[in-house]
Amino acid sequence: MDSPCYCDLLRTAARKTTAIYDRHLAEVGLTLAQYKLLKKIERAGKLSISELAAICDLDRSTVGRNVQVLERYDLVEETGCGDGRRCMLRLTETGRQRFAAAVPLWQAAQTEIEATLGPDKITAITDLSGAL
Repeated sequence: MDSPCYCDLLRTAARKTTAIYDRHLAEVGLTLAQYKLLKKIERAGKLSISELAAICDLDRSTVGRNVQVLERYDLVEETGCGDGRRCMLRLTETGRQRFAAAVPLWQAAQTEIEATLGPDKITAITDLSGAL
């Protein structure tokens, strides 16, 4: 019996979903991955790269590379380095403004996905995520 690969199906759904968010967030020059990092930093106020990686359930080196991009765009900055304390990340003023502008765009993507899938499939996604 040849059944579909569940991993492939989930990855395809994730790519399509990410594309919807990226399309909306492109208006302010962000990707979903960047938005998520900004959101975590904004909520915490300050985070180390290791803390951010743990919260996002991502490898520290992956988060570090993404943070470098955010730093190049002047969206985040490191503080607390140089005196033995670990470096902490915080949003710059530009980062706070860009994040604030992105929030309604992220919500528009949420609304589009909810309208496309309907409440039963949204519940199924939530249940699936919790089960794995």
